[in-house]
Amino acid sequence: MIRVLVADDSATARFLLRAVLEAEGDIRVIAEAHDGAEAIDSVERDKPDLVIMDVHMPIIDGLEATKQIMIRAPTPIIIVSAVTRRDVDLSLSATQAGALLALPKPENVGGARFEERAAELRGMVRAMANVKVVRHWSSHVSARVEPSPPRRRRASAPPELIAIAASTGGPPALRRILMDLPRTLPVPIVLVQHIARDFTAGFAEWLAASCALPVKLAEDGERLLKGVVYVAPDDAHLGVSRGCRAALSYDPPIGGFRPSATHLFKTAGTALGPRLLAVILTGMGSDGAPGLQVAREAGAYVIAQNEATSVVYGMAAEAVRRGAVDVELPMELIADRLIQLVSGGSGGG
Repeated sequence: MIRVLVADDSATARFLLRAVLEAEGDIRVIAEAHDGAEAIDSVERDKPDLVIMDVHMPIIDGLEATKQIMIRAPTPIIIVSAVTRRDVDLSLSATQAGALLALPKPENVGGARFEERAAELRGMVRAMANVKVVRHWSSHVSARVEPSPPRRRRASAPPELIAIAASTGGPPALRRILMDLPRTLPVPIVLVQHIARDFTAGFAEWLAASCALPVKLAEDGERLLKGVVYVAPDDAHLGVSRGCRAALSYDPPIGGFRPSATHLFKTAGTALGPRLLAVILTGMGSDGAPGLQVAREAGAYVIAQNEATSVVYGMAAEAVRRGAVDVELPMELIADRLIQLVSGGSGGG
């Protein structure tokens, strides 16, 4: 039985969330909180397996409550919110503070997508309840983590594209990497982030507000321009065609995902070969690894986020297990390595 705390200032919303979560018998709501201060106290007292947290609450909002919980009593947290720009921005900021992911709140019981969102919430509670979250200290002290020795890049041509994919824990990792890249980056970036439908546009805007590079949702057939970040849109595979153009596909999900990291890496590797730099970040499951095998066999250079800095060492671990990775790096060093590689470095030191 998964024991859940629901924190929301609306009694109606708490009642609905309880009904959704307890509908199939394996999840039980053990406590409710109507503000962030109550949520913090309840986590310390009741020790739930997971917290469902709204972002807008009195006294202490969901963002600050997440920060405090991750300092005082680290617990898996799923943020649930509306899909307005402000709510999505706050929800993604909560992932920066330690929440595992953000989902749209199930609303309008008679609505066409209510059951879809309810099922997604239950599925994510089951998936995230056993994630081992780490304490976030109030004053950031970054431990020194040495990267693993890299293989030298097998380059016959300079890089022309960076492809990145992430899942659980991805938004803050992507934000940090993009913040550390210069506006003058001489290659485009294409990225897949597993994120709830309706959050994708807000996710792109959230990234754009944090970095020097322009960020946009990819459009089918558009030429990928240097120094621009292209995000896979809602419910579409993002691929790369010859001539370095975005290619959207509505083929069936791969491994349950659309967009799929495997599709991105496979198509980009096939199109660009040794001119591709591929990056696999934190995330649950194995999406991306089969595509990275194809890309690396075609000559692409592959970077994986290391275990010590991953929220969930799943996607990257599977790529490593398959021998599809050239180097594992702490998240804080990935941007520097990319800059080195696109500037003509071999990646060997």
